[in-house]
Amino acid sequence: MKYSILISALLLMGSQSALAMEGMDHSKMNHDSMDHSKMNHEAMNHETIHADNKAFLVKKEVEGYTVSFHVMQAAGDMKHGGSHNLMVQIEKDGEVINDALINSKVFFPNNASESKMLMLMDGWYMAGYDMDHQGRYGIMVLFKTADGIKHKASVYYPE
Repeated sequence: MKYSILISALLLMGSQSALAMEGMDHSKMNHDSMDHSKMNHEAMNHETIHADNKAFLVKKEVEGYTVSFHVMQAAGDMKHGGSHNLMVQIEKDGEVINDALINSKVFFPNNASESKMLMLMDGWYMAGYDMDHQGRYGIMVLFKTADGIKHKASVYYPE
């Protein structure tokens, strides 16, 4: 019961954040001193990201969805609020889902944790976390699809 109340509260907060974002002028949005209008989206090409072998990509099958967890060290203008970017992509039957509400939670090696809503950018939902300390991180996402069903997936970084 407590778990369902927590999930409902997180999703409600996320839906309120999404509604607030709808009314914003995204062309003038500046997130953590980064101007998204000047961001190099080519740097998010996953063939390029994987070429340096420093990226982390794990796929999980969850209730008919393929959830891809991608963690990479943030560089220069690609920082989204932390030393590393957490990127999540959800697919169903080979189609990328771009209308989900996704909340993430990272459990740090020192047993602290932090939650952030993920924002959609180029088919990937993203948030920045400070993950530059040695140790293993637990990453959990809770996502609600357009059909109103809630799903949960998690991985460890590094696995």
